[in-house]
Amino acid sequence: MKSWNLHGAAAASLIVFFLSVMAVPAAAAVVERTFTVNQMNMTRLCKETLVTVVNGQLPGPMVEVMEGDSVAIHVVNKSPYNITIHWHGVKQRLNCWADGVPMITQCPILPNQNSTYRFNISGQEGTLWWHAHDLCLRASLHGAFIIRPRNGASSYPFPKPHKEIPIIIGEWWEKELAQVDTNIRNGFFADEPSASTINGKVGDLYSCSGVLQDGYVLDVEPGKTYLLRVLNAALFHEYYFRIAGHKFTVVAADANYVNPYTTDILAVSPGETMDALVIADAPPGRYYMVALPTKWPLAKIQGPVTAYVTRGMLQYKDTHIHGTEESDPYGNVPVVPDMPDMHDKMVSFYFHGNLTSMEHPWRPPVPTDVDEHLFLVLGEGKTSCRRAQSCTRRKGDGDRNIRVATMNNVSFELHSQMTSLLEARYYHAIDMDALQELPDRPPRVFNYTDRTLIPEGPKEELLEQTSKATVARRLGHGAAVEVVFQSTALLQSNAHPMHLHGYDMFVVAQGLGNHDPEKDVVRYNLVNPPLKNTVAVPNLGRAAVRFVADNPGVWFLHCHFQSHLSMGMAAVFFVEDGPTAAASLPPPPADFPRCGLGDGSMPHEYYFQTRKDSSDA
Repeated sequence: MKSWNLHGAAAASLIVFFLSVMAVPAAAAVVERTFTVNQMNMTRLCKETLVTVVNGQLPGPMVEVMEGDSVAIHVVNKSPYNITIHWHGVKQRLNCWADGVPMITQCPILPNQNSTYRFNISGQEGTLWWHAHDLCLRASLHGAFIIRPRNGASSYPFPKPHKEIPIIIGEWWEKELAQVDTNIRNGFFADEPSASTINGKVGDLYSCSGVLQDGYVLDVEPGKTYLLRVLNAALFHEYYFRIAGHKFTVVAADANYVNPYTTDILAVSPGETMDALVIADAPPGRYYMVALPTKWPLAKIQGPVTAYVTRGMLQYKDTHIHGTEESDPYGNVPVVPDMPDMHDKMVSFYFHGNLTSMEHPWRPPVPTDVDEHLFLVLGEGKTSCRRAQSCTRRKGDGDRNIRVATMNNVSFELHSQMTSLLEARYYHAIDMDALQELPDRPPRVFNYTDRTLIPEGPKEELLEQTSKATVARRLGHGAAVEVVFQSTALLQSNAHPMHLHGYDMFVVAQGLGNHDPEKDVVRYNLVNPPLKNTVAVPNLGRAAVRFVADNPGVWFLHCHFQSHLSMGMAAVFFVEDGPTAAASLPPPPADFPRCGLGDGSMPHEYYFQTRKDSSDA
């Protein structure tokens, strides 16, 4: 991979960008949408499946706003499930109430009820997305959230594209998603999607009674530039994305501009977004775009065992598709790109290592002095089995254990409070000291990336035992925080897309192997590290991030692999109010969703399941 040299075009574009900032911006607006959540039958792969969707769409409706706009999304829940919608990457300044995490920031929207999310968009541009945060429902309840510049596309710090195209990579599930989540929590890991998708289409690698399935088609004009807004909405896989005969110029990641560079492949982890320019400069014809789900080497039981490739088509104008093997008017058959091996995680490592942030008026300074240091070891472990769970027994003893995902040997579970943690915190209805504090470091120091720890055996027994708790960390307002995420080989060898709600994080370092503070810290990039809301921690490697805790509220930190989230790889940050009312969390809106039915009961499946699981068998 090499840097993209813009030469005169870049200079001209940057001049336009800075001049446009001085122009009179468009007036801010209130963007109002209605999301009706219901179930409908959809047919893929010759099978009709009942799917939970928004407004009858898969993917769901795209929300387009301008920087500075206000948003009001009315959610009407006609599904049988309790629903929250999370606005992934929206910072929700002084508005944690709208973050949309069940029993963390709000009580869920119950079936046959509705609620409205209201929030402002300030100081952000680019590609984000929205998704359900309940059970595994984000596999079908998701859509793009696009923030456009207040001064129009001419103010982009890169050449103005001819068109902007969302590319949503996802999965097609024939299994009932709520049951998939229950299975994961109960120790069953055999559920798999039936296909991968691009913009909801499975593509022509799949057939129905011998008839090839439709794939997504992008029509382009020769010589034009297209901005692809690529996001990964899948539950279980990072994806490699490539278009035959074309290159990408990556210009943004997680709605933060990056210094452009050229590559022929994108690596997008669950939760991440990548904005990339593609110039239609190949000979006219048809070119496959391929999304390949990756698998970690020596994967164990924490995810699906099969990876499903999907593909769409980039097609030049006047090139008509009559069948995948028919030639187009220029006599060419569709070109198929070469893809890496699905186990080759170094492609992702180098791709993410090439991201550096662009100088921009909205980019905050990189923290150089740190107040809070956390070393979070990400792995798996075992804890005592709970009711309604499947358990394994070790040979020779009577212990019954269930596999969980952990940070520093603690697996997250919800507190018994009959309200959300945010409400309990705001109204002082919970003793925060009663929650288990997220430890600074793991209870034992060991060779975290020792591959002999991957399979079960006596070597990892001392390291695997863990506990379950509502694990939280209190952060003072304005504290500069450094978190080192350390992947491990303990019962797995995963990468981890770590997502922090309410914040962007500077990724000051990434590397393979164990973190060495004496050697690594002096090599931190404190000049132009990428600014991300979802950080791709390499498998058997580490990533160091920094952020300033200046947005009060209760913010969820978790792995965006759904299996790890369901298994407990999560924690919450309680960020304190600032010294003034303008820096403090205001009270909840008047129509904020409340728990219970007025009699103290809590008809919430997610909550009940968690509490039942917490009882000793």
